[in-house]
Amino acid sequence: MTEIHVAGQSGGMRNGALRDALVPLVWWTFGKGLVGTLAWTAARLKAYGRERVPRDGGAVLAMNHFSYMDPAAFGAACPRRIVYAAKIEAHRAPGLGQLIRSHGTLSIRRGESDRDALRRMRETVRANHLLGMFVEGTRQRSGVPGEAKPGAAMVAIQEGVPIIPAAVYGSLDWNWNFKPVSVAFGEAMRFYDYPRNSRGYRQATEEVMAEIQRLWVFLGEMHRLGRPDGMPPRRGFPLTVE
Repeated sequence: MTEIHVAGQSGGMRNGALRDALVPLVWWTFGKGLVGTLAWTAARLKAYGRERVPRDGGAVLAMNHFSYMDPAAFGAACPRRIVYAAKIEAHRAPGLGQLIRSHGTLSIRRGESDRDALRRMRETVRANHLLGMFVEGTRQRSGVPGEAKPGAAMVAIQEGVPIIPAAVYGSLDWNWNFKPVSVAFGEAMRFYDYPRNSRGYRQATEEVMAEIQRLWVFLGEMHRLGRPDGMPPRRGFPLTVE
């Protein structure tokens, strides 16, 4: 969980307990209430496969990333609270830093080995929370999903929790212009037998990114058809959209 530095250990414990108690309240009122409503209306959000997200237990939500709208879109569509991991620069931004910390967002140092961040991410899923990670590490300006980093796979393999792949489509073109944004959730992926080393993390990461790519292609087809109701195809089955 996000660290709060205060004078004295007992004060830190009291502040930490207060923060933990307030996070769900902030999420339901401001997150799901105000920000969620904004995503559903201003982005004309549509979600596919929400029922695939486990309602309890530790898990990692692995997502692609195009826009600052993405956290709001996934947060609004997801049936449970997402504990996001965000780059430390976002935590230092005036206003934004206070907002994301109030939702329990973890800070990570992008492009560096961050053992403390990995520890806190593992503690998050161990505490039966849903850890949200944008696996490419930064927004993709090319318009297509990019190469994934191994962080999500490391947490999932080390803690023995599933990864829920998810994709967003349309947010790159969204800029308060009411262009539609859609998200899709895939089936849980489990890597219990994968080795806890770079080879295992790399293999799992490649499989997760391939599924995110498949979900993204599915969303593109749904947008082309006018976004009808539907269910993302199951893993291992052909991608067909009627």
